[in-house]
Amino acid sequence: MSSPLPKQQQHETYDEFPPEWADDERMCFLFSAFKHNREVNCTDWDSKMDFWGPLIVRTCRQRGAVCVTLQELNQIFHRKGSFPLGLGTVIQGMVRHGRLQKESEFAANVDSGWLSWGVGLLLVRPLKWTLSTLLGTSRVPLEESYVVIELVKEKATELLRVYRSSPIADRALLSFQELRTMAAHICPDETTLCLALLQLQREKHVTVSLHEGEKIVKFSQPGQGRVPPVSDVDLGIYQLQQSERLLGERVEALGEEADRCREEARTLLREGKKTQALRCLRGRKRVEKRADRLHAQLETVKGILDRIAHSHTDRLVMQAYQAGVAALRLSLKDVTVERAESLVDQIQELCDNQDEVNQTLSGAALDASDDLEEELKTLLEESDPDGPHTLPEVPTKPLTPGMAPGRSSESFLASLPDVPTSEVNITDEELDRELSRLTLADTGLFILLWALSLTKQYCPPNRLPWTIAPHWLL
Repeated sequence: MSSPLPKQQQHETYDEFPPEWADDERMCFLFSAFKHNREVNCTDWDSKMDFWGPLIVRTCRQRGAVCVTLQELNQIFHRKGSFPLGLGTVIQGMVRHGRLQKESEFAANVDSGWLSWGVGLLLVRPLKWTLSTLLGTSRVPLEESYVVIELVKEKATELLRVYRSSPIADRALLSFQELRTMAAHICPDETTLCLALLQLQREKHVTVSLHEGEKIVKFSQPGQGRVPPVSDVDLGIYQLQQSERLLGERVEALGEEADRCREEARTLLREGKKTQALRCLRGRKRVEKRADRLHAQLETVKGILDRIAHSHTDRLVMQAYQAGVAALRLSLKDVTVERAESLVDQIQELCDNQDEVNQTLSGAALDASDDLEEELKTLLEESDPDGPHTLPEVPTKPLTPGMAPGRSSESFLASLPDVPTSEVNITDEELDRELSRLTLADTGLFILLWALSLTKQYCPPNRLPWTIAPHWLL
């Protein structure tokens, strides 16, 4: 437990009080004693509780402490020559609400290993608490230490986080001294560290035991719901790690001793003391031999630790393999080759049925399309009154009989009708429309109409060169 602050320094250190602290009238009410019964004036009672309870927790957090006594609180909250008269009642109320707890009660549910630590925490005060309980007093003793549960939980959480993020997190067991060195910035004293470990032990994240008179701590690893008990394997690994540490320190010390012997021999040689210099060199050789022997032992211990680490990794791999095989067996429980083949056949049958349905639907669409084409053709014929009805039918016979063998071109020309002399009454638009209605199969009529178009365009009406027509028609 931390020591109380001197009165002359309390206001210099704890100057962050609520705004009411400067109000004399308000503080006079808050410094007054509680009524004997809350039912007399519930408002005043609750107002004092709401003021002092959070203030006590905040003050302890500022001090870095997790436990406090009534005597300390009287010194901390001393104001203008007076101290609060109702702090004892406030402590009792916080105990009833689970915000404070006596140190003796806080450690009552731990094993006997903790009771043998002898840190002045769990031996004397439980006797005082038992005596005061037997006497039946309801007053809060001035030196009775109370644990602030909220702050202990914060310290425990921070201690576990620091351990898991430290380089020694892979070690199963730690000595209490190693843990104290690692957590010095979290738990400034041994009492705070013990209380944080007690909280972690309540949460099943820490177990504490004694090994050859040395206190050792085992933390739970990430993913573990609770810390397993200390096993013989853990103790064996811990002994090997301690041997490694001691051998390393011894080898380093022997190396420094060998260097010191060499420097001493060099100094004696400069002074002309050859015999003493040789004696120092012989001592250096002996030290180096011991260092080499210890170094070999150190390498052996390191090799054993490496094998243990590899075996641990192999065990994890084997566990992963076993879990994978079990999961695969469970996932393939209802999967067989026959069932897979049956599913494939069903899928193929469904695909074939779908193809047949698609083909049937495509045929129906084509039939409907043919009907629509016929109806569209009929509509086009009805909507064109100047169509083929205004023109004569296309002749199916040749315009002129073919030339008989041996017949001359003059006799063929003489058989043609006379060339018309009147102007052709047909417009360019009508001629283009008629040409568009003809097909390439009607070659004779197409050539004739094309010749008429050229004749009308390039020749005068009274001089039409119809003499070239027989050459086109041949």
